[in-house]
Amino acid sequence: MKTNSLRFQLLSRSLLLMAGLLVIIGFFQYIFMLDFMYHNKALSVQTQIMSIPPDAWEKLVGEASSSSNNPSSNLAADSSEHDTPGKNNAPSNLLGGSAPRHAPFFFSTDSTISFYDLSGTLTLLSSSSQNDAVPTKLPEQDYKEAIKSSKHGLTYKVLTPTDGSEQLIVLQTIQSRDQEAGVVQVNVSTKPLKDILTRQLLTFLAISLLALIGGMLAFIPVLRKTLVPLSKMVDTVEQIDAGNLAERLPVEQGQVEIDRLAVSFNGMLERLEASFKVEKEAIEQMRRFVADASHELRTPLTSIHGFIEVLLRGAMNQPDKLHRSLKSMYAESERMKKLVQDLLLLAKLDRSPNVRLCEGELDGIIKDMAPQLRMLAETRKVSLRLTADLRCRFDEDKMKQIILNLFHNAVQHTDPEKGEIQLTLDQVADGVELTVSDNGSGIPKEHLPKLFDRFYRSDSSRTRKYGGAGLGLSITKSLVELHGGGIRVDSTAGEGTVFYVWLPLNLAQYK
Repeated sequence: MKTNSLRFQLLSRSLLLMAGLLVIIGFFQYIFMLDFMYHNKALSVQTQIMSIPPDAWEKLVGEASSSSNNPSSNLAADSSEHDTPGKNNAPSNLLGGSAPRHAPFFFSTDSTISFYDLSGTLTLLSSSSQNDAVPTKLPEQDYKEAIKSSKHGLTYKVLTPTDGSEQLIVLQTIQSRDQEAGVVQVNVSTKPLKDILTRQLLTFLAISLLALIGGMLAFIPVLRKTLVPLSKMVDTVEQIDAGNLAERLPVEQGQVEIDRLAVSFNGMLERLEASFKVEKEAIEQMRRFVADASHELRTPLTSIHGFIEVLLRGAMNQPDKLHRSLKSMYAESERMKKLVQDLLLLAKLDRSPNVRLCEGELDGIIKDMAPQLRMLAETRKVSLRLTADLRCRFDEDKMKQIILNLFHNAVQHTDPEKGEIQLTLDQVADGVELTVSDNGSGIPKEHLPKLFDRFYRSDSSRTRKYGGAGLGLSITKSLVELHGGGIRVDSTAGEGTVFYVWLPLNLAQYK
């Protein structure tokens, strides 16, 4: 397993986290258990003290006092060391010959029992065979608090005397004839309690270590199974390249995060696939555009070159042939000039379209163009059906070009004698609709989807006759889209064609 792999990092970090938690649990367990065991031990000692009748305690105190040969056994009469905790504040006569040496049988063997009377004297009653030292006398305030707490309270302390052996000191008030006779003090070594806690702590650490090892062995296959969806994603992604974007990631693998990642990645693949498709289509369209433009420019150049050859062979000396040749070359040059202008206009619209939209009445523009339209129609019938006061935002020059392109297209495809062209302007939902209809030859249905493509001509021979290169409708569509509108066409072969131009009333909501 590689150290920088996700599997190793998850495993190691999980184990470190578990180990840290176990250490914290062990630490607090030790602290709480230590306090719990001290309290229980103190409670047990208190119970044992209270199980002895007060008379028995008075008898033990009397025997301990009478057995002392030194009349100055009163600890309260000694120097100021008597009030300093942690020191042996009893004279040696308490440990002398006939003084009690052993605790009653129900006390532990390491217990030291003393009695503190109301006069401030601390008398040794019994000591363990392992601990012959004089019991530690506590500050007077501790004994006073123990007397105040009476027999129902529990008073204990943990102290470390000068010899370094920690002791648990339990204080319990003894009452005689409904009066406090004094306080019994029991000193117990805490070493056995700490030994028990140490063994428990070592046991806990050993069990924790085994649990970590077992958890690691059990976690490895679980982790491997958990990361299977991610591994599948990696394998699928490795199979995907710029030429194979059809692969998709499974989106229902039972893991919410992985499923969301798969959905996002599939969406990205779809966008990439669409982008590559658009780019491919754009490249192919550019190739066709260059080929068509070259072909359209080559045709008039070839014609002009041919007429020049005819003139060089002697036709220039013949007035009739010279006139026809010059007239034909002029027409071809005009056609080439118009083609170049259209190409430049398309390039400009694609690169940086510049349109100045101003609010105005569209019917007024059409009425102003009516004389020019009738002159272009020649003998064809032209009718206008315009709704007055229709206001929208448009660029006047570009709108005139849109109308002229559509009208010129209708002129090219209608009979000079029987042709009829109608311009209609109406208000529709959220916009204005301009229609240009004719009764010409119509357009077959198979040509309608590509009618607005550049250099596309449904009737190549007839269009070329009038100098068209298949760019007029493409330019018209670009101009309409600059206004935020749309253009569509309906046509029936042999009956006529209708172009619909829709312009929004408020262009801002379509941007």
